[in-house]
Amino acid sequence: MKGTMVGVTSLAAAGGVVGAGVFLVQKHESGAANAAAVVPNVQAIQNILNIAATAETLAVVFYTQVLAHQDRLGLKQGTRLNLRAALIEEQIHLQFLNKQGAKALTQKFSFPHGRRTFEDLGFFLQTQQQLESAFVAAYLAAVKEFALAGRPDLAQIAGQIAAIEAEHRVLGRVIGAQFPANNEAFAPLLLNAVADAPTFLKGAGYLSPVNGNVFAFKAVSTRWNAITGLTPGQLMTTTATPTVTPTTTIVPSTTPTLPPAPTRAPGAPPVKF
Repeated sequence: MKGTMVGVTSLAAAGGVVGAGVFLVQKHESGAANAAAVVPNVQAIQNILNIAATAETLAVVFYTQVLAHQDRLGLKQGTRLNLRAALIEEQIHLQFLNKQGAKALTQKFSFPHGRRTFEDLGFFLQTQQQLESAFVAAYLAAVKEFALAGRPDLAQIAGQIAAIEAEHRVLGRVIGAQFPANNEAFAPLLLNAVADAPTFLKGAGYLSPVNGNVFAFKAVSTRWNAITGLTPGQLMTTTATPTVTPTTTIVPSTTPTLPPAPTRAPGAPPVKF
């Protein structure tokens, strides 16, 4: 298994994950420590990865549709760039999971408000907040379940992905002019287990595609050098002075100025960024 991508069954049995040619976990210590090691439940790990891949597939479908209707939603340039970054990050998550042997449960989805989700800013924001909050909760549940299964390597990766989903949640609050945008000291535990996620998504209206409300997955390009941390195995180094890559071609020309404390009345349309 030298620097190769292998399926989840092999990974779980070997006790290690390979990502982009980098081992993400050390082998078990020999002797008594190894004898006492937790034996991973291969099927349980496979189920978690499949559900995670389903969530990421849904996320790609959602943000693809948002960007396809960005004019209709009245999104400004800075917001479009931020949402494009979110889309690429979700696609990167999905690609990584697929390389570990994950298989999404479906490639077709529905949305609670159907096509109006991508025509009305309020419906878009409501859906985005619900999805990203659910994604964060699912990955937090995965952290615990992977750890209990004796897979701290997978638990760490789940935590890395949860952190990015939390960024996306805050991005939606910025778009909706909700202050403070970063309003949670601890992310809420909305799901008791990863296995609860499909039931939640179906009950909320995301897994019931019908004529007029069916959105199919289509992979998107991840080529944008503004996105960093492309694999979970990369240890990032910090420097005193951040550097800017000269080849970055898409950079917002201006940074939107946040308005003062919120003054809009309840029910009033959010400020567009």
